[in-house]
Amino acid sequence: MGERKVMVAGGGAAGFFAALACAEADPAAEITILEATAHPLAKVRISGGGRCNLTHACFDPRELAQNYPRGARELLGAFHRWQPRDTVAWFEQRGVPVKAEADGRMFPVTDDARTIVDCLHREAGKNRVRLVRQVGLHRAVLAEPGGQENRFRLTLTDGATVACGRLLLATGGGRSNVGYDIARALGHAIETPVPSLFTFNSTDPRLEGLAGVAVEDVVVETGRPVLRQRGPVLVTHWGLSGPAILKLSAWGARRLHDCGYRFALRINWAPRFNRESLVHELEGVRATQPRKQAGTWCPAGLPLRLWERLIAAAGVRREAPWASISGPALRTLAAQVCECGLTVEGKSTFKEEFVTCGGVRLSEVDFRTMESRLVPGLHFAGEVLDIDGITGGFNFQAAWTTGWLAGRAMGGA
Repeated sequence: MGERKVMVAGGGAAGFFAALACAEADPAAEITILEATAHPLAKVRISGGGRCNLTHACFDPRELAQNYPRGARELLGAFHRWQPRDTVAWFEQRGVPVKAEADGRMFPVTDDARTIVDCLHREAGKNRVRLVRQVGLHRAVLAEPGGQENRFRLTLTDGATVACGRLLLATGGGRSNVGYDIARALGHAIETPVPSLFTFNSTDPRLEGLAGVAVEDVVVETGRPVLRQRGPVLVTHWGLSGPAILKLSAWGARRLHDCGYRFALRINWAPRFNRESLVHELEGVRATQPRKQAGTWCPAGLPLRLWERLIAAAGVRREAPWASISGPALRTLAAQVCECGLTVEGKSTFKEEFVTCGGVRLSEVDFRTMESRLVPGLHFAGEVLDIDGITGGFNFQAAWTTGWLAGRAMGGA
């Protein structure tokens, strides 16, 4: 090749997968992964509650790409070359069977993220990929004179210098990221990073004391233009979480950042109804079960603890028989269920699975090879790019796909 010294900055999912793809494409390549911390693959270890939601059972590239608020267009072609079916096959061929759950999320059959971590480490050992812990990339400049074998001159965080022919930036996301600084120094534009996939903070009294209450089908929406998502919602000690909230945070990441994470949220806790149809349903309950107490049963199918808060907010006593509830009170109650407005006053990181909106500008990267369009020999993979997906294994799939494409290209395939 003439470029057989390959340096990978970042020991996460994208960096590891790129190094392995490179080694398979060119067994003679000298490949080193630089991991600035003592814990490579840390995000893999904690994902999915320690189970590792490694991908999603969505095998149509066009449908798959629709789960990425940033990067959908660029990933479409990439997914035609490496998609979840390929990820599953890769791990299963290496002794890690994978299962799909009802919601499409895919996990190792062991339900243990260490299975994935151990597999990646094992493959790195087999392919003579060198992993260096607690040493990161500090600086990268184009060598003068150039030449393919020593195109880049790198300065590491331990003070060492090294030359290489190919450099992969797979340093992840986040505001403080050496990968952004290096890419910028080499001429790339960086879309300002802001958080994605976060939960909403709210001190609304209707939610107080309801931590742990889950509603399986909810519509949440905010703002103009309207952002709307439908799915499960979980009440937490600090406000709201769950898939519908996380998806809304991903699609609205930049707009919600710009408003300081203070905004009005409207919730339909029972989206099979609208306000008018729920009023009709409640009038039917009043007619057929006049003596039944309002707080003992919810016609909309909500958890009773939440239902009690909503009827109280509508001015209805828990012990009140349905026959005693006036028409205006029924309409107020229907509005509490179907048009429930509350104020979001901030955000919280979703567990430790932080995802970033922003990164290296996608128009400056060739998604066939993940190589820079500005600097030959410089490649990108994973969250250092302005790519992020919704929750459910999509961010890992972007890491596997971009890592595999970058690795194959660096190996000359």
